[in-house]
Amino acid sequence: MGTSPLDPELRFRLPLFPLPTVLLPGMHMPLHIFEPRYRQMVDDCLDGDRRFGLLYHDWDDQGPFLSEPGRVGCVGEIGEHQALEDGRSLIVVAGVERFRLVDGIESDSLYFEGLVTPHPDTTVMEGEELASRRRESIALFHSVVASLSDQPDALPDLDADRELSFLLAQTIQVDPKWHQRLLELTDEGSRLARVDQVLRAVLK
Repeated sequence: MGTSPLDPELRFRLPLFPLPTVLLPGMHMPLHIFEPRYRQMVDDCLDGDRRFGLLYHDWDDQGPFLSEPGRVGCVGEIGEHQALEDGRSLIVVAGVERFRLVDGIESDSLYFEGLVTPHPDTTVMEGEELASRRRESIALFHSVVASLSDQPDALPDLDADRELSFLLAQTIQVDPKWHQRLLELTDEGSRLARVDQVLRAVLK
């Protein structure tokens, strides 16, 4: 997919990896690659720009993956890669940016491919208003951490001048459907409201 401005009119061809988990922008996720089609996908990505699209898909609940238009996922960029002797591999991917699936692509590849477009935020809140809103969420997060009996070894670097909702969401262990709904929202303020709702529930 390459580094690109988040222009919703752009279209990209992207390998697709449907999994029952959600990759968020800025998140690092370890993956064990063992199916032949995804071994091929990883090999092709390593020969190219190292990027593929991870889409949330629960095979037991949703049935076959049909490349339905409109689905939102996250571009993952392969960082660490460890090849194993039997053809399997261990990789770590970094969430780069969100995309929306426009259509599936028929190809000779064993794995899924799709035509995708960026899924950027719309501007509802910005500037000092947005920074102030982020500071509220940061204070709430620190209140939750202070209430824990077991303190974490390390905390994320929280900055009110940078995107915050996806970073905070990585610390919340809930049903992946919750993370998927958060991924689809195109307003930082709305995402922070959902994150704060969970944090307040923890405090209660």
